[in-house]
Amino acid sequence: MGNRSERWIKLVAGSVEVEACLNDTGTAVGVWDMLPVTGTVMSWGDELYFTIPLDMGLEDPREIVEAGDIAYWPQGKALCLFFGPTPISKAGEIRPASPVNLVAKIKGDPRVLKGVAPGTAIMVKRERA
Repeated sequence: MGNRSERWIKLVAGSVEVEACLNDTGTAVGVWDMLPVTGTVMSWGDELYFTIPLDMGLEDPREIVEAGDIAYWPQGKALCLFFGPTPISKAGEIRPASPVNLVAKIKGDPRVLKGVAPGTAIMVKRERA
């Protein structure tokens, strides 16, 4: 724990709940400031994503992410939850459709997200700061 307060969010989709800690990027602050938000889950390989009312450009864009990363996808104005390979991943990597801004890291095993079906409503809210 650093000397600044950490911002935690909770994501709830059906019976699946995960907590995540936001990073200190401008994009993460933008996400925090617009919470709570709801959306409808779509999937792309082992990635869940849903549109959010945030319009930001690229900020330290990443072409490769890790399982458990939560990122903002500027091209689709969406929040993306990564828990495994996408259709364009090469062996041993997780590759978003196009560059994303990392905003948070899921606490615990992100593979619980496999239990969330496309079309499920998802809610993201502030957990603690």
